[in-house]
Amino acid sequence: MAKKVLLIGDIGIDDTVALIYAHLNDEIDIVGVVADYGNVSRDDAIANIHYLFNLLNFSKDIPVISGAKAPMTAEQPTYYPEIHGVHGLGPIVPDGPELIIENFLEIVNIIKKYKDELIIVNIGRLTSLATMFILYKDLMSNVKEYYIMGGAFCVPGNVTSAAEANFHADPIAVKIVLSSAENVTIVPLNATQKAIVTPDMVDYIDYFGKTAIFKPLMDFYTEFYQERDPTLQGSPVHDVLTLIAVIHPEMFTFKSYPIEIGQQLEGLTRGQSIAEIQPEAQLVNNGTNHRIAYDLDYERFFHNFLSVMTGNHSK
Repeated sequence: MAKKVLLIGDIGIDDTVALIYAHLNDEIDIVGVVADYGNVSRDDAIANIHYLFNLLNFSKDIPVISGAKAPMTAEQPTYYPEIHGVHGLGPIVPDGPELIIENFLEIVNIIKKYKDELIIVNIGRLTSLATMFILYKDLMSNVKEYYIMGGAFCVPGNVTSAAEANFHADPIAVKIVLSSAENVTIVPLNATQKAIVTPDMVDYIDYFGKTAIFKPLMDFYTEFYQERDPTLQGSPVHDVLTLIAVIHPEMFTFKSYPIEIGQQLEGLTRGQSIAEIQPEAQLVNNGTNHRIAYDLDYERFFHNFLSVMTGNHSK
């Protein structure tokens, strides 16, 4: 049976590829999408969902929900047009008819409808998810599992040397989520930076697949990554990998620890993710253990990603 997934994202290039992957994969049933600020503004994120849903004929029954517009830190968001393009779709300017936008509290209806079947996958900033825990903490206990793209554990971050972008942008929200939620799997840079899609893979998917948007998105994305680090053979699809973790845990090496998040808004420790690996620290903090994906079986990822994106996937 397909996994029921509520996706929360700041819809840029890798978020879009994650939605395409889910659309082509019969093991994932997207039951709602929450559009947040992050890679782009919330308005651009909503426009990108409209464009993609119309382009690929997503079910009109999937609610598109307006999420957070800014972080809990009370700062103005920082966007990343050099990575994702001005609107978040690389060279593409989204157009087409708009969809109906649901109120944020539509999330409540989705949780009540699916209850212990529902998996929330958060591939952007954690502000909207934290807001749900502030408003409806008891209700959130009905969610089966949470999968979060974020963090960097003993590896360099991608915003600072210590912090990954989703955790760095709103560390207050991250702290709220990780201190409130149970059954959490975190998919950090440790694993996602290994989920490299090469130009040859892009060309193969473009030739054999059915999604013309994929190649211009990935060409733009790869150009940025290779300018930043010429040794990279392609670009990492962080958000796709987080969805893959929902249905293919065998691809990952997991360890479970309590986690601390740097709460200082100034300085290097902002948004830093620290796993309490010392037994004594775990006892003192009495923290909830969260499952962390520390490594990826790239060969399995490679075959799964190609098969799904070319329409040759079967259960």
